[in-house]
Amino acid sequence: MELLAPAGGMDQLKAACAFGADAVYLAGRQFGMRAKAANFSDEELPEAVKIAHSQGAQVHLTCNIMMMEDDLNALPLFLELAQDAGVDALIIGDMGAFALAKRYAPKCKLHVSTQASVANSEAAKAWHALGATRIVCAREMTLQDISNMRQHIPDDLEIEAFAHGAQCMAVSGRCLISSYLTSRSGNRGECTQPCRWSYTLEEEKRRGLHFPVEEDGTSTFIMNAKDLNMAAHLQDLANAGVDSIKIEGRNKKAFYVASVVAAYRRALDAGHSDDIQQELAGISHRPYSTGFFYGSPEQATDFDGYEQETMHVADVLGTEDGRVFARCRNRFAEGEELEALTPRRAPFKIQVDDLKWHPEEQDPRSQAVDVANRSCATYSFKLAPDAPVPEAGSFLRVRRYRRSSRH
Repeated sequence: MELLAPAGGMDQLKAACAFGADAVYLAGRQFGMRAKAANFSDEELPEAVKIAHSQGAQVHLTCNIMMMEDDLNALPLFLELAQDAGVDALIIGDMGAFALAKRYAPKCKLHVSTQASVANSEAAKAWHALGATRIVCAREMTLQDISNMRQHIPDDLEIEAFAHGAQCMAVSGRCLISSYLTSRSGNRGECTQPCRWSYTLEEEKRRGLHFPVEEDGTSTFIMNAKDLNMAAHLQDLANAGVDSIKIEGRNKKAFYVASVVAAYRRALDAGHSDDIQQELAGISHRPYSTGFFYGSPEQATDFDGYEQETMHVADVLGTEDGRVFARCRNRFAEGEELEALTPRRAPFKIQVDDLKWHPEEQDPRSQAVDVANRSCATYSFKLAPDAPVPEAGSFLRVRRYRRSSRH
């Protein structure tokens, strides 16, 4: 199966490719469902495609918001730019946009977004007849649903399914709550995630008198979906006929993308293990579930927030004369044991020794310090003679449990 990773910006794209993604999906500055991500300008898109292709990864460009009449004026130029940039596939959810893509980007493959809610073989065959090469399954589908559809669609029509990451209460994304409450439409890429908020009930007879929606005496987040984690069930997805597994997360940082891609790469190449689940527990996440694949999904009704077992503390810039040079992201200290997350290798431990702060990245002057605590500043430390060496592009983390609430 193809491992398809999110790339909300250039750092995430580089991390996804380095840590083993077969393909990345990303957005331009228009028409994507994650408007708050960094995304890619018209000038950046060709460079992003070049970087991905140089590492053997394909690029799928999202063009899957709900299209309004005013969007149609800008869409042809956007599609032409995508084709000129070398984009391999367009992810589209609107039939009108699909028709324009065939006209203005005929060299790009056409994938049908989950926004189109394809959940049966007749819908899939209809899109295939129009020129689609891949269907991104509606998230409401079970494994049995996918297997049944696979048996009744053409062999050359690929199936893509989400395997990891945040889930939406309106599972295929066509939700009106954000638009209704905040005038920011989730169908236009601007969701404010009101399904994650806590809610109370107002008594009909006495306006202004509110009661919490309760479960065992505590308030509840009644629409707060758990995160998806199918790392232990990849063979079931393959048996159902899934060709590509998709990681959600175009609003996530590069460390998150690298961690999840590395875990799923290992699971695909070597089979699932408890170590892989430990890796996925390490990153920031809501409680995990298997979504709709085996039945009804689950909500995290008592808490809207994240937990994680590791903290990202630095990005490795390189090594020189037995020293690791890194950009600080969170606090770490002299003598502390760190873990290195390195492309195509299992994580390994290294010790911080002779920690120094470099006031200027290119300045050879340095100052010995006990703690690295200046965000984005450059620090270095000495490696033990027999220690494995983390290459540039690796991430350093520390075992530090954290639980945070969004509200």
